[in-house]
Amino acid sequence: MPRRAFVYSGFILVCFAVAALGSLATSAGLASWYPTLTKPSFNPPNWLFGPVWTVLYVMIAVAGARLVLSSAGDKGPVLAAYGTQLALNCAWSWVFFYAQRPGLAVIVIAALWLSIVATIVLAWPKDRVASWLMMPYLAWVSFASLLNIAIWRLNS
Repeated sequence: MPRRAFVYSGFILVCFAVAALGSLATSAGLASWYPTLTKPSFNPPNWLFGPVWTVLYVMIAVAGARLVLSSAGDKGPVLAAYGTQLALNCAWSWVFFYAQRPGLAVIVIAALWLSIVATIVLAWPKDRVASWLMMPYLAWVSFASLLNIAIWRLNS
């Protein structure tokens, strides 16, 4: 398999492994706890999250592959930020849905938001397309942050 295909396939697998691991936590809380919460008027329907996250994970994977394949030097910091945002992405599901701690999840999602911003900023000089691919993710996590805060406040 050519190197490019290998790198892209690897990033798709890693991103969907993160999605699957987060989904385990989400499904635990979604079945019993989440439906009992008071939610804000701007809470989207549950069916919307799956398609949105599927598209976002593909974009995140493509961005990561582009960064690895970039001819730019010193990719360590951007790849560290990229790995951090993936870890925090997964951690948020476990804190919010599995541990049922929306207040603590606000802290995790704030760190996630910062790590996405760091990835975008650090990626810009390496591969601008990779930066652009991360921006819809930042927008969605910004919205999810507001939703998380609202749910925490409404249920505290």
